[in-house]
Amino acid sequence: MNTVNPTPEQLKQVLADTPKDQPVVMLNLLRFRDKASYDDEVPELSGREAYQLYMREAAASVSAVGAEVIWSGRSVGSLIAPPDESWDQVLLVRYPSIGAFLAMIESSEYKGVVKHRTAALSDSRLVANLEAQR
Repeated sequence: MNTVNPTPEQLKQVLADTPKDQPVVMLNLLRFRDKASYDDEVPELSGREAYQLYMREAAASVSAVGAEVIWSGRSVGSLIAPPDESWDQVLLVRYPSIGAFLAMIESSEYKGVVKHRTAALSDSRLVANLEAQR
């Protein structure tokens, strides 16, 4: 099953299960469309190009909540995964808290640019992670 955006139920569950006072690192696994698919626009962009546009335009929303991209790279293959599962890009974003993540996705600025992410992706995973306690 291909998924691009979280359901309200998934978001509610992760918000409930995640401690409010700890940084959260979001693992993004991304598979791009060959051609971006916009609902109401027809820009001639590949999925990768639309995602790059999303990243540029979302940067202010990410910074505004104190978050930062800590790693991004191209996936070259999976050693342990179903045979048909592959990803084009992996991205790690650290947020100061789950509340900061929620504030970002609920901001009007972010809501104005998320269309590029949706148009860019054929499939994705977004996994919330807590850093190990030392």
